[in-house]
Amino acid sequence: MFIQTERTPNPATLKFLPDQPVLDDGCVTFDTADDAASSPLAQRLFGIDNVASIHLSVGFLSVTAKDPSMWDELKSEVMSALMEHYTAGEAVVTGERYGDVKPIEDETNEVVRQIRTLLDEKVRPVVAQDGGAIEYRGFEDGVVYLKMLGACAGCPSATATLKNGIENLLKHYVPEVQEVVEA
Repeated sequence: MFIQTERTPNPATLKFLPDQPVLDDGCVTFDTADDAASSPLAQRLFGIDNVASIHLSVGFLSVTAKDPSMWDELKSEVMSALMEHYTAGEAVVTGERYGDVKPIEDETNEVVRQIRTLLDEKVRPVVAQDGGAIEYRGFEDGVVYLKMLGACAGCPSATATLKNGIENLLKHYVPEVQEVVEA
């Protein structure tokens, strides 16, 4: 098995790219070991000191360190844990995926469909390149509610991404959007 790594804009987070899919679809973030009960892989990674959170996606996973200055040690421990996990042939996620719940909203609403399409086609691929994800949480009274996940959660540039990038994009294409906020 071959695993590449990439730095992300968040100095606390490193992106790992195994040569096989991590998830079949979607993404899920675990902020604590208790949250990771449905993921043998995340449980294994939380067994490593200094792991703060784990984000799993189709083609990558991101690990956030409690202390980013320790990445030299932590990187090799995470790589070893990933190799052990994949070599053992264990499932990445079993049962229900905690935190992977999509909001229920009226999909017949044209504004919501436009927002979701723009997020899917223009925003998610770019955010994923940086080891993160974005979760749509709703649209009400001109405000789009989003949650930053993976490397994007807690990233110093996340606010700029939301306000200067995503908000401007959505306002340009969807006049009903007045603001984007993190939920």
